[in-house]
Amino acid sequence: MALTKLEKRTRIRMRIRKKISGTAERPRLAVFRSNKQIYVQVVDDLKGVTLLAVSSKEKENAKTGIKKTEQAKIVGKSLAAKCKEKGIESVIFDRSGYKYHGRVKSLADAAREGGLKF
Repeated sequence: MALTKLEKRTRIRMRIRKKISGTAERPRLAVFRSNKQIYVQVVDDLKGVTLLAVSSKEKENAKTGIKKTEQAKIVGKSLAAKCKEKGIESVIFDRSGYKYHGRVKSLADAAREGGLKF
């Protein structure tokens, strides 16, 4: 039988996660994309700790009447600013099985513009 969309994404996600892991010096930037929102976490996998999390549901990022790609740009800029405050300059990007286009790409580009290196 054919795999469902979720099963395909889960397989791709596991294939990616075998290869990448975040450390204290270079944490993993994990993206989750729902139908309406976008969430980002900066994770230290060695300690198993989320260092910082940003989403489009937060007050400063929640804007109504704008496109989801624009919303992702706002989240990316906010993420870069919060990372700079915490002293995080470089991360490993984990797209979590999503294709690198649309909201995921606009978030990554905005984070790079904000000063994150990956």
